[in-house]
Amino acid sequence: MPDAVLRLPQRVELTYTLGTERPLGAVHHPLFALIDALHRHGSVQSAAGALGLSYRHVWGELRRWEAQLGRSLIVWKKGQPAALTPFGEKLLWAERRAQARLAPQIEALRMELERALADAFDDRIDVLSLCASHDHSLPLLRELALAEQLHIDLEFAGSLEALRALDAGRAQLAGFHVLDGAARGSVSARAYRARLKPGRHKLIGYAQRVQGLMLPRGNPHGVRSLHDMARRELRWVGRAESTGTQVLLNELLEQAGLASPLSFALLEPSHVAAAQAVASGAADGAFGLQAAAHASGLDFIALARERYFLVTLKSTLNQRAIKRLVALLGSPAWARTLNELPGYQATEPGAVLALTKVLPWWTYRGAR
Repeated sequence: MPDAVLRLPQRVELTYTLGTERPLGAVHHPLFALIDALHRHGSVQSAAGALGLSYRHVWGELRRWEAQLGRSLIVWKKGQPAALTPFGEKLLWAERRAQARLAPQIEALRMELERALADAFDDRIDVLSLCASHDHSLPLLRELALAEQLHIDLEFAGSLEALRALDAGRAQLAGFHVLDGAARGSVSARAYRARLKPGRHKLIGYAQRVQGLMLPRGNPHGVRSLHDMARRELRWVGRAESTGTQVLLNELLEQAGLASPLSFALLEPSHVAAAQAVASGAADGAFGLQAAAHASGLDFIALARERYFLVTLKSTLNQRAIKRLVALLGSPAWARTLNELPGYQATEPGAVLALTKVLPWWTYRGAR
């Protein structure tokens, strides 16, 4: 089928379903399920088997979509397995990148809908608002909490924005992360010290996790350390300055005697989106979580172990919802869940910690 130039943009309509089963992911479209299966399995027959559909149905649907899109999706050669065309490959990667970029917003929308329905169907459930830096484990915590009739209304934001949301009363808890053992005069101390007030805020232990360089499989550019970020021919994914990951990267660069890159090839809103940008070939590397690199099939060079904390106001520690969350974090079930994630380790989960003990960044002068 000859390729044709589309005159009209493709329109997207989002819908949602109701049910008691755990959702499979963000949003789905049958076309991308078909071409993803073909990409993975190498033939229409194998793709059909993997999807539980007939060969005739898959073949017919692919032909129908080619006609609707006005582009060839499949290379059809007699006697050879079907394969994706360059356009088909590009379309698949474009959808994967869009899914990765939008996943936090879609997840937030889904959770907002679930919260509204939870309030309508079961007013016995406790609701807890959490604004937090993006993290792989938080959706898992939310699922575990739901089983205990605790609904975590989760909003993803940069670490600094999450702390601002807590102080502004837009959330009961904030989630942020910091280099383990960050010194008093460090980049981390300078970024967070003004946002955290001993006597006003309390930390709740959550986890340790590993961040480092996320690279294409096989590390084709021979990246070995942060010094390679200065190589002009490499395209790096960056994060917004208000994110804890960018604060951490700036700290590591300062420790290595390097300047932060003046510009990145592109900015992404989450670890997953950054990893997908590398996996799709849109970038040559990114700094992010080991779990995100693992999920996207990337190579990973560990550079830093950091602590992820939840923080709340001291005045709200005795709220029932927060006490229930603290108990859940201290449970064996949560420790097992957390330890199964690549690069994660349960570290004092659920322990209520004093700022000045864990982050000794403040100096007090004795009264005269």
